[in-house]
Amino acid sequence: MKDSQGQVLYVGKAKNLKNRVQSYFRASNNHSPKIKKLVKHLRDFDYILTDTEFEAFMLECQLIKSIKPLYNRMMKSPQSFIYISISLTGNHRKIDIAYNPIENDGRVYFGPFTSRRNVEKALRGLKECFKLNCSNPNGTNSACLNYSLGSCLGRCLEGPAEQQYNDILDRFIGFLKGTDMSILEDMNQMMLNASEAFDFEAASAYRDHIQAVNSLLKKEKVIEFTEENHTIAAIERLTDSTIKLFLIKRTEILFSHSFAAAGSISEKIKANILAYFKKDEANAAGEISRHEIDAAHIIYRYLHSGSCSYLIIPENWLEHENHSTLDLALKNLLNNHQHSQPPIYNE
Repeated sequence: MKDSQGQVLYVGKAKNLKNRVQSYFRASNNHSPKIKKLVKHLRDFDYILTDTEFEAFMLECQLIKSIKPLYNRMMKSPQSFIYISISLTGNHRKIDIAYNPIENDGRVYFGPFTSRRNVEKALRGLKECFKLNCSNPNGTNSACLNYSLGSCLGRCLEGPAEQQYNDILDRFIGFLKGTDMSILEDMNQMMLNASEAFDFEAASAYRDHIQAVNSLLKKEKVIEFTEENHTIAAIERLTDSTIKLFLIKRTEILFSHSFAAAGSISEKIKANILAYFKKDEANAAGEISRHEIDAAHIIYRYLHSGSCSYLIIPENWLEHENHSTLDLALKNLLNNHQHSQPPIYNE
């Protein structure tokens, strides 16, 4: 979307462009002030057609990053990415939310996460299940209000409850690292106990808490998968006779092209893999940066959506003596994909 000077105001994607554009002019009374201001300055449009929704998501992400349109920035909080922060030492350790991790500050950070709401919901569930809601956490040796209400272990009284609180935090750290699932096991047992006692309202609350806490681990998997710096070949069927190939490295599409799903397609895919995934140019795995997060989520979601079939290519497959292994893997990938149906996009 452009203003009268041709400056890009906003970048967005849509399956149905006509409906998306019309939505900005219909029911304007329900629009936010930012949307109303955008429409007021809007004078022209450009559009780019893509073969797949995945390409549209990635292109939108790329254009927003490179152009930095005013209204994309206005509609996205500068504190978009958040972290869970847990202190490692001290008598009164804390679990909190942070926006900018600080190195060597005596705390461990997990994330980044893209939804503050989801993280807050998970932490609230953890605290309610394990009675971590102390309203006087500085330990003045007097019971806080939440202790009298049954939602605090009693860390405000110091003594054994403080150690019990710290043990729960250590187990939660283990959970976020993927090494200790006892937190979830205990929560599942709480839900089962409530159900057996016919307290179905409490059981339902425990179920919601479990789902919220478990979602933290799913977000961590996106980051972990991206940090491993995979080399990926993904295939999506466009029509009965056409497929689209994507060659992806970390958070970047290095190559994309449509092919007729017949003939020597395996050789064509192999040739592009060897051309774009050169062994001596492979980058070492490393920590994912903030500007990569949006693309990482798009790619991870796409690979696990069922819209495509994909192959993670180990670096040694690029060596000449292992090309037969690559040939077999591509043959299996194409055989598994050939019976899939092209996606149907609802208007």
